[in-house]
Amino acid sequence: MTNSYFTRIPLLGVLLVGGTLSGSGCTADASATNPETENVGSTQITFERFESTVQRESGTGIYIVEGDIPVLTREALKAYFDEYVSQGALIVNRVNGADGRWNDTQKLDLSYCVSTTFGTKYETVVASMAAAASSWSSHVRVSFRHIAGQDRACNETNTKVLFDVSPVTGQPYSARAFFPGDTRKDRRILLNTTAFGKPPPQTLSGTLRHELGHVLGFRHEHTRPEAKDTCFEDNNWRALTPYDSASVMHYTPYDKDCGGTNHGDYNLTARDIEGAVLLYGAPHSVDPHAE
Repeated sequence: MTNSYFTRIPLLGVLLVGGTLSGSGCTADASATNPETENVGSTQITFERFESTVQRESGTGIYIVEGDIPVLTREALKAYFDEYVSQGALIVNRVNGADGRWNDTQKLDLSYCVSTTFGTKYETVVASMAAAASSWSSHVRVSFRHIAGQDRACNETNTKVLFDVSPVTGQPYSARAFFPGDTRKDRRILLNTTAFGKPPPQTLSGTLRHELGHVLGFRHEHTRPEAKDTCFEDNNWRALTPYDSASVMHYTPYDKDCGGTNHGDYNLTARDIEGAVLLYGAPHSVDPHAE
């Protein structure tokens, strides 16, 4: 496995020597996406706000990023911001030395039920799941399918769906999910009571968008070495795109201080989409489960 931290050093070397960076990268064009879907990358902080958070070396005024890497000029810092902060990123879970992903048949039939035991919150969960699922399937060749006829029997024993969405209470998390390859009893998205009524700009759809990222096999972005050491989880992943602290799979500052710079909701960014497409492919024009 190639660690993304080391692949970035040559780019930063250009910053150190010349003060500017003129690299090319394959990123998704937000203007080319469906205008009826969410705005890609609309929740990232501005460059000015990012600049205000960057430490500067005493005496020289040189910017210091990632704790110990010098960037000589403001122009170079802006190039760094454009390349590594304003774009999202993804890493995929590894299972027995291979990418943990759904196969090309199953990825088009990711079926689920929503438990009616949510009570008065049931319709909210149904709508939020639909919105979160659409965020992924609008940009990536995957298809989530809500089987409403299984909602009254929606639990971990229901094998007529791939996974269930069910409520829990008194847990230390707002929500939890699973990875491809997990057994049916573990294939669950569980929503704690704290997942509801979060203060703006956070939404239940955003929380579920993050959880569906796990369902697709994507790990927490903040386990990379570029993030805060206190948020490290393990090395069992493969990088799909360069690290970014604003990824949909990176905790926001509202949830935990892992160095996240997304001060909005959990939304897919341009490179989040790029990474997911590398794993699953681009969507076809017609959803196989669309009515």
